[in-house]
Amino acid sequence: MKRKILAAIAAGLIAFSSFSMVDAATRDEISAIQVKKPKDFKFWAKNSVAKQKLIEYVTDVTNKKSKNYIPVADRIAVFDVDGTIACETAPFCFDFMMFVHRALDDPNYIASAQDKANAEAVKAAIYNKNMTNDVRRKHCESNANVFAGMTAEEFADYTKNYLKTPVEGFNNLKVGEAFYLPMIEVISYLKANDFKIYLVSGADRDYMRTSAEILPVDGMIGTDYKYVATNQGEIDGMDYTLQPEDKVIRGNFISKDINMNKVSNMAREIGKKPVLAFGNSSGDSSMINFSMRGNKYRTAAFLVICDDVEREFGNMNKANKCIKLADDSGWIKISMRDDFKTIYGDNVTREK
Repeated sequence: MKRKILAAIAAGLIAFSSFSMVDAATRDEISAIQVKKPKDFKFWAKNSVAKQKLIEYVTDVTNKKSKNYIPVADRIAVFDVDGTIACETAPFCFDFMMFVHRALDDPNYIASAQDKANAEAVKAAIYNKNMTNDVRRKHCESNANVFAGMTAEEFADYTKNYLKTPVEGFNNLKVGEAFYLPMIEVISYLKANDFKIYLVSGADRDYMRTSAEILPVDGMIGTDYKYVATNQGEIDGMDYTLQPEDKVIRGNFISKDINMNKVSNMAREIGKKPVLAFGNSSGDSSMINFSMRGNKYRTAAFLVICDDVEREFGNMNKANKCIKLADDSGWIKISMRDDFKTIYGDNVTREK
């Protein structure tokens, strides 16, 4: 009897320890999240319809006896990042914020007058909540310039340092920790069921490689910049041979991975249609439509709705538009307010 009591106490302590991760979701703890079976979900509301629909879908398409069975080789899921699995509201996408820091606030770097002007335009658009594609183009052009000359390793080190920055408007949250814990559980659950996971984001791909390296994903598709040799100059890569003294460094902007560009890049880099797609706005419509339409397998699409104005900086105007979009399109809605038991951890709160 004594052994049984001690075993029960030990089991309770283990369970409590596992659940208490919600109080301090560090990058190591985010990386350690594992959901192998439906009972392992901890960060979702108990009666979440979206979670149940996901479980039903996965159970169906992984059952060899089901008419909807999908072979392992074709189990592909794509996730937008900002606003879908990570914060984009404090006050905006973090790769944009890192660019603004580099161009305007980094004491170890002096940006050109044009890059400073572009950074000021980007900053104004962020804080005035008026981001346009023209401003995005300014960001892409100057983001290339302010990080030009860095090797991939140097850019990764810069990013790692930036990930330690406190998230604006939140208590107890750093940039590198600002992932939606329930959505990380989804990624883990899909990996446990032999899905390949691709992040398909408008973020700088090199930034994403570092910020999301803690996640169990198979590929990252994002906004791209050239890599060139230090002594290459304007010589085309077909005509230049890397020299022993060369470093390979970041160069000019190539393309912004949003809207139709997401589809083009997915077709080129994945080579198959995904069967699952997760987004958070009309900007993900192209990615989702490509995945859903004309697919020989059973598909599903989920839209994360930014309707939490207590624990997050929700936007009800956008949320209502996304609800209508999801309903009109037959996509499954994930309410941050109603479906997420926690977002970043219970001790992460909005500043008052």
